[in-house]
Amino acid sequence: MLDSRTLSISIDRPWHEIYERIWRPEDFPKWASGLSQSGLRRDGDGWRADGPEGPIRIRFTDHNPLSVMDHVVDVGTGPEIRVPMRIVANQAGAEVLFTLFRQPGMSDEKFAADAAWVERDLAALKAFAER
Repeated sequence: MLDSRTLSISIDRPWHEIYERIWRPEDFPKWASGLSQSGLRRDGDGWRADGPEGPIRIRFTDHNPLSVMDHVVDVGTGPEIRVPMRIVANQAGAEVLFTLFRQPGMSDEKFAADAAWVERDLAALKAFAER
């Protein structure tokens, strides 16, 4: 079992508006710098991108009524990385939840750096969603 951290951010907009604003894979590079440094390119049932450490392939959960935004990242050098992501109602606003798994062999420092990167991306997501 992998260690994990669930990171979240509150956004003062209805959950369904946020989901509709950010669920499309082609919009991820507008806020998810940890996922892609460039646009995503369609590739069969997934997408290709230039990740921070090289080319990656990503598969996203289809649009759904539960605001699930899970994705699976293949960096090409090990097992696929599963990324659970949800948007949940918080009264009139929303919480965006992102679970980060520590990958096998990952140091404490690298895990902390990845968590800080996710927090920056969540702040960018909030700015993008509130526009």
